[in-house]
Amino acid sequence: MIRSEVAARMLCIMRAVFDKEDLLYDDTLAVGKIEAWDSLGHIRVLRAMEKEFGMRFTSGEVDAVKNAGEMLEIVMQRRAGQ
Repeated sequence: MIRSEVAARMLCIMRAVFDKEDLLYDDTLAVGKIEAWDSLGHIRVLRAMEKEFGMRFTSGEVDAVKNAGEMLEIVMQRRAGQ
């Protein structure tokens, strides 16, 4: 899977979780950049990504990941390792 495909799937997730159909993907999207993206929204996005990509974020990753670009890179690394 290429980066743009992962980003497109993540965008669909974020649009659904935050109920924001006009949202555009950007690697810098993060807690606080979208009104609904608070700590609970962060967990909701990560859980939805786990379901979408068939993977689990470690507790360390959940604590460390700061933006959409970092989430995307974790997914890419996991997909490459399969």
